[in-house]
Formats: sequence, structure tokens, C-alpha cells
Amino acid sequence: MSEGPTGRLPDAVLFACNLNRVRSPMAEALLKRLVGDRVFVDSCGLRAAAADEDEGQPGADPLAVEVMGELGCDLSAHRPKTFDELEDDSFDLIISLTPEAQHRAVEMTRGRASEIEYWPIFDPTLSEGSREARLEAYRHVRDVLAARIAERFGR
Repeated sequence: MSEGPTGRLPDAVLFACNLNRVRSPMAEALLKRLVGDRVFVDSCGLRAAAADEDEGQPGADPLAVEVMGELGCDLSAHRPKTFDELEDDSFDLIISLTPEAQHRAVEMTRGRASEIEYWPIFDPTLSEGSREARLEAYRHVRDVLAARIAERFGR
């Protein structure tokens, strides 16, 4: 198994946030880009987006798709899922990106040897202003995630 700066790479990593439309799919794509198929990587959210939250888009947030596309990561086929919709819940490492997802990860792993990390990441959907200002917020989140992933899992 390959080594990262914190030691051996985990076999399976889950990124979790609230809706699985922005932060967790970005993190999933960034880690897959870094480690390829050496690690199973998935993402999920606490709940499905309500009709008024998904802007008519059942997949990843359109601005997340756009900024990830700038790096050559295609999120257009991403379909959000919840913790309950995971095909498997056996992860060596769960990285929670919101406090709510952190609580759910702790519940899910109770009695297991899974490692849990909490990376508080700003929700770019809360940003306001012009389209370009909002894109900059999404780019910032993407870049923060990329830096954390590179630090945690190695280059």
C-alpha cells in the first residue's frame, strides 16, 4: 500500500456533507484524481436536496461542476446520495465537512475501527454577489479541499 504523509493510505474513504452536491463531491473527485483506483472513494450527504434547494438540478451544483471542470474533473454525472443510500458503510476513513455530517459519521461508526476527521469547509452556496463572485467562492472551496487532500494523502 502506498504511503501518504500521515502513513498508509486507507483502503476506503468517505467524504460527507449536508446535501452531497458541492463540497463532498468536489473532495471525492479531487482524491480520486490524486490516488486513482488505489483507494475506494465515495461521498454522501445527510439528506436529499428539497425541490427548492436543487434549482431543478438533480446532480452536483452547477457552479461546482463548472469550477471542477476547470481542473479537468467532470462532476456532471454525479448523483447525490445520502448516508442511507450508500452501497457499503465500511470505510477506513470518513472525512466530515460539516458539523452535522460529523455527528452522523460518529453514529455510523460506533463500535467500528473507522477513523473520522472533521474538516470544517465553508459552504460556497452561502456566497452572494455576481456570478463571478460566487464562482470565486466555489474556487476557493475547491482549492482549500485540494490543499487539505494533498497534505493528508500526499502528492
